[in-house]
Amino acid sequence: MSKIGSKVKIFSALEVANICGVVNQTAINWIKSGFLKAFTTPGGQYRVYANDLAAFLETRRMKKSGEVLQVLMEKANWNALLIAAEETINHKLKNELGGFLPNFLITQAFDGFDLGLGMARGKPGFLLLDQDLPGVNLSNLLRLLKTDPAFGRPVVYFIGDSPKITEDFPDSENLIDRIFCKPVDSKEIYLSITSKES
Repeated sequence: MSKIGSKVKIFSALEVANICGVVNQTAINWIKSGFLKAFTTPGGQYRVYANDLAAFLETRRMKKSGEVLQVLMEKANWNALLIAAEETINHKLKNELGGFLPNFLITQAFDGFDLGLGMARGKPGFLLLDQDLPGVNLSNLLRLLKTDPAFGRPVVYFIGDSPKITEDFPDSENLIDRIFCKPVDSKEIYLSITSKES
């Protein structure tokens, strides 16, 4: 089954109130005062997108409900690939994979900051990660990506040296979906991505 095109989850004001443990009027007051982003149905009812609810809960330092987390987990963009690698490899892969995947949004990260920003903003369904990317604690990053639903639990492809990866990450089979050794064959990556889509 394709992961692409998952349905957008929307909550009513009452559902928001139940998730937050407040009465319905409190949720409506949050919306009216502009604290919680919402839209109105033709019938005048308030509706809140899951991402907006999650952002509200985050700014208020409130715990996200299981339902909101589940929605966020499903919100990865399965038509997006983030390439996080050293500059020369990064540009080469972007050009080659762009030819294979013309309908994909392919973005680039050249260091840990770019990577964090790209994951948070774009929630790409696929991450191609170079073990030599500067400014990244790979062990922490991989665990976060695979356990925190807010990142969409992307498919993580690793570029590196297979024995070293196994040594550095004993639980790599749970954290890394596939390892590609350098020099990387972009056609192999393309085939792997298209097999994961369906």
